Amino acid sequence: IELPVVHLGEFTLHIAAPHIETVCRALRDEQDLRFELCLGVSGVHYPQDTDREMHAVYHLMSLTHGGRLLRLEGSVPDANPHVPTVVDVYPGNDWQERETWDLMGVVCDGHPSLTRTAMPDDWVGLTQRKDYPLSGIPVEYKGATVPPADTRRNYS
Repeated sequence: IELPVVHLGEFTLHIAAPHIETVCRALRDEQDLRFELCLGVSGVHYPQDTDREMHAVYHLMSLTHGGRLLRLEGSVPDANPHVPTVVDVYPGNDWQERETWDLMGVVCDGHPSLTRTAMPDDWVGLTQRKDYPLSGIPVEYKGATVPPADTRRNYS
């Protein structure tokens, strides 16, 4: 655990990224904790957070203990955005880990089938990151070409 944070009544544990799977397993299996449900993982991009630009955020719930919530957050550098998969601990996280990789570029090492969920196989770029352009990109999808959004119409 790098840092525990309580903000606006929500508890977050910042975890060293290589230990996320181990911490998840302990939180699930420890009788006094029993965080048996992972509501998913989200990728977050903080470009100003040098050497920790990419964050993998896991939302856990303990049904045994009345719906307690806990957030785990692991940070990795943009140059090497790898975290371990937690699919062995929380099998329902399969889709969310794939989506986090597809849209944010966070690689979940050990995932059984890290394939795209939203973007075409030949798509270049990570569309949910803050450094991805909002417009001006010509799009071609299955042979159809769509002009950049900023050149389609003028509403003035």
